[in-house]
Formats: sequence, C-alpha cells, structure tokens
Amino acid sequence: MKALFVHRNMPGQFKHISRYLAERGHQVAFITRRDDRELKGVVRLTYPAPREVKKDTHPYLRSVEDAVLHGQAVVRVCQQLASKQFIPDLMVGHPGWGETLFLKDIYPTSPLISYSEYFFEPDGPMTTFDPARPQTLNGACHLRVSNSHLQIAQSIADLGWSAMDWQKSTYPAWARDRIRTIFDGIDTEHVKQKPDASITLDNGRVLTKADEVITYVARNLEPVRGFPTFMRALPAILKGRPKATVLVMGGDEVSYGVGGSKTKWREKMLEEVELPEGRVHFLGQRTYGEYLSVLSVSSLHLYLTYPFVLSWSLMEALSMGCFIVASNTAPVLEVMRDKENGLFTDFFDPAKVADDVLAAMEYPDKQRLRDNARATIVDSYSLPLCLEKQLGLFREATGIDW
Repeated sequence: MKALFVHRNMPGQFKHISRYLAERGHQVAFITRRDDRELKGVVRLTYPAPREVKKDTHPYLRSVEDAVLHGQAVVRVCQQLASKQFIPDLMVGHPGWGETLFLKDIYPTSPLISYSEYFFEPDGPMTTFDPARPQTLNGACHLRVSNSHLQIAQSIADLGWSAMDWQKSTYPAWARDRIRTIFDGIDTEHVKQKPDASITLDNGRVLTKADEVITYVARNLEPVRGFPTFMRALPAILKGRPKATVLVMGGDEVSYGVGGSKTKWREKMLEEVELPEGRVHFLGQRTYGEYLSVLSVSSLHLYLTYPFVLSWSLMEALSMGCFIVASNTAPVLEVMRDKENGLFTDFFDPAKVADDVLAAMEYPDKQRLRDNARATIVDSYSLPLCLEKQLGLFREATGIDW
C-alpha cells in the first residue's frame, strides 16, 4: 500500500507510524519543509519555503495567506508524485500550516486523515484562561479569521485524529464525530530511567541521582508552559531547599505567541526575579539523550501548562517514572491523578507552587507515585498499543488492512 504523510516539521507526530509502515513493506512518502530529517524506509520530499506574506496583507489574513502558500507548495510536490504514478491509498497530514488544504484536489479519491491537534476559538479555553492576558475584540476577530484554514482542513478530511480527548473537545460539534482519539505513542523501552545517568553543567559539576535536582522542561520558556509562574516560585523553593539545584531546559523563542512573540521570557524573568548564584542552570535546548539524562537525575519535575496541547515532555517524564508536580489544568487531568501518579498545584499562584513543591520534597510515598507514573504510560500510552490503534484508524479510513 502507499501512504503519504505531510508535516512541515518532519516527522512531528508521525515519526513512529510512518517508520512502522515502511518496516512492514508499505511505500511511504513524507512531504515536509525540513531537509535535515530522515526516517529509514521513508521517502522524504522537501518543498522550498514559500515566499513571505505580503506586507500590505490585512493582519487578519496574514496567516490565511501563509496557509495558502504552504498548501500550494505541497500541491506542486504532489503533482510530481502523481506524474510518477504515486497515488496514495491514504493521506495523513497536520493542517496547522495549511499544507493539507488542497490534498483532496490532487487526490480526490484518496482518504485524508487530518491531525486534529487543537482548534482555536476566540472564546476557547486557551484564549480565556489567563486573566493577565485577556482576550481583546481585535484579537477575537483576528483569531476568527486566522483559524479559517483549520476549519477548511477539518471539513475536507475523511477522519480526524487527536492525541487526547481534551484536545478533541476543543473542536466544533460538527467535527468531533469524525475525530478519533489516539496518542502518538511513547517508546517505553527507550524512555525509562537510566540508573547511571548524569548531566555535566557548564561549570564542570556533574549531577547524578544522588543530588537533589528540581527540573523544568519546555520546548521554549514562555507563558503557555507556566514559565513566569515557575520563575516567581523559585526564590522560595531555593530558600526552603538549600541543597537543591534547578535545571531549566528550553529555548528562548515563543512557540505559541502568548504574551508577545518577540519577548525573551528568560531575560524578562531574570530581570524581575533575583536568584542565588550558581543554583539555577539554564541548559537551553539539548540533545534527546541529554534531555532523558536530565529527567533521570530529577528529584522533582515541575510541569505547568495553559489548557493547551499536552507536552510530550510530560508524557515522557511519566514514562521515566519522574516524581511530578503539575498544574491541575484540563489537559493534565486526562493523564494524571493527584496523589496517584503525581501531585497537583495551581498554575497562577507562585507562592502556592513553591509551597506545594516544598511539601512534595517531603512527601513520604514518592516511589509509589513514580511507579504509578511509569505504569500510566506503559499501560495506556506505550508505542505498541498506540501503533495498533493508529492502524485501526487507517483501516477505518481506507477499508484496507494495513
């Protein structure tokens, strides 16, 4: 069979399933903007970055124009594929950048599964969550229009695929009936505790499990992942745990645009919060192996998030058997239970976060929570389980036994 995957940042959520199909002997093509990613057995087809959106385009329409440009770029690649008699039996794509907009116009008889990650609404959970950043009329109108390519993508898809039930719930009622909930999958044989793990800091100090290490991880350090709250909680945490070292992993960009896309939140928060020298280490973005080492040496892992897409880092921290304190926000509640596989805190209150972290460090039953965290992923979100469910989705869409 022939499968076509489309994701600007290959492999994205399709890493495991695209490789798995190739291993089973299927022909797998992957359209992307990335020219630096390879998957064994998968044919990568890279399209050039589209031109910039015109400066005089109405602000509400800038993301729409960008989506159309990405959709056109993918169409050109598909035309080349079609000329080589590659007609996919299945198409799976992420609609976020507009790449799937015209797939059904090229391949009208090929079933399309849209990766339904999150649906932005002017009055949705993410935009109304933070009282410090209230929705404006201009922002609501902007979002109403800029979200239009997601509506089109969902309307033309045969089926949708959400990682979590909560993410599915953000979609309009007309779309939800055709969305199936299946997590991407965690490779639990790889993402597990490394008994001899260590991390070497820039000053040469080597941290191991014997040290008291508090960890915080995000793709980028920004409000959506609670970075300001985390930073404001640190002085009290460090005062209460004089031997603790804090490791902060994440970049200085803004992934989700909340609070200003050009704000460098690490710099902003370091200007606001005074931290003791040598106790908080900003690691930036590291290799995947180093990231797993950070989680392995973690004594306590803190995770905070808006009501938004649940981070892979939380699922991986659970798989690693980390001792986790997390915000009691909607996406977290789908995978965590207070005092069962972690502990909860309040997203908005730095003093409460600090108190909860300090109390957690004295929690008498840490190992039970660690074991349950690991079991949560092994029992419900492990790669073999998720791959089988994804194959079931593909069978539903195509009528073919993949």
